[in-house]
Amino acid sequence: QVMLIESGGGLAQAGGSLRLSCAAAGRIFSGYSFGWFRQAPGMEREFVATIDYSGSTLYADSVKGRFTISRDNTKSTVYLQMNGLEPEDTAVYYCASPHVKFLIPKGDAKQYLSWGQGTQVTVSL
Repeated sequence: QVMLIESGGGLAQAGGSLRLSCAAAGRIFSGYSFGWFRQAPGMEREFVATIDYSGSTLYADSVKGRFTISRDNTKSTVYLQMNGLEPEDTAVYYCASPHVKFLIPKGDAKQYLSWGQGTQVTVSL
């Protein structure tokens, strides 16, 4: 199984930017899709963005145009560039990946079987 380690969270002001990283270890990186999800206090975990093994991306409507997901297969790392941050973006952000190669789970959290420990993002006014 893959081990996913998120980093890059922190405190930002509204309108600011943060870049999250998700380093993967323990298996081949290429050929697998990755997703970012988030969970705010008292809320269910929600889909943010995903990038499949070919580099195709999909975003939640709430972040479209502000967030960008990317991957660097040479570094076994997935990124989430977050611009135009809003207080509503405050949450713990999780990186996730399916166990099946070439699977494209899109926004379906049930198909992501490996999860990182999460990184806190807090956006203030």
